[in-house]
Amino acid sequence: EKIKKEVIKEGKLNPAYIPILQNISPGEIQHCENAQNFSKKLVTDWLSKYKFKYWDKHTSTSEPVTDKEKKKRANAIAAILCRQSKWLTHGRSIKIDDFKELHLKITDFSAQNELNEAILRYYTLLRMSFETNIYKIFETTESQIYRFAVAPGQRPPQGKPREVAEINFECPKCKEKFLIQANFVKNIPLRKDRIPYPIDKDNDVFKCPNCGAESNISNIRLQIEAQSGKKIVK
Repeated sequence: EKIKKEVIKEGKLNPAYIPILQNISPGEIQHCENAQNFSKKLVTDWLSKYKFKYWDKHTSTSEPVTDKEKKKRANAIAAILCRQSKWLTHGRSIKIDDFKELHLKITDFSAQNELNEAILRYYTLLRMSFETNIYKIFETTESQIYRFAVAPGQRPPQGKPREVAEINFECPKCKEKFLIQANFVKNIPLRKDRIPYPIDKDNDVFKCPNCGAESNISNIRLQIEAQSGKKIVK
């Protein structure tokens, strides 16, 4: 756009721009424009749908906020966030103060001691995990699945295959904790203070011995089998 404006103004193309233009195809320009527009759309949708979900009244007038106004405000912020002339580089971090300048209400978790400690501890452990041969983690509040990388020419550690997996399970109702034994080989004796994994042809339901609450733990079985490459047996 800068070159186009200069050509219109001067009536000719500056030869210094020729090597630059020769290396840029119209398709690449369109691809970049599509990426920018997609970014703006995502930010606009997410802000208006989630960030502004509970923005019901204008602070200055107490008038109700319409969905159209939320979209308009979100679109304006998205345009600023995508403005290369403001941020200059894609690698720059956008700080809390930057968002405050945009009049976005931001919660600074570092001002809340317990939350700050928990997040920083989790962040540190996560960074340490990625400094090993773990390269991908899928995590929920109830499960973690790790993917490991094996360097070229190396083989995974060899040794006696595991015959048993132990599951730490907390009853969601009474909060009592149990150790569940899942066998990969048949006829493995049940260890002391362990409960056998409840295998059923239709579902995997664990019945709490303390309160009787039933929990479907099939997702745990799927995770263990995916990580070990083995099937849990009775």
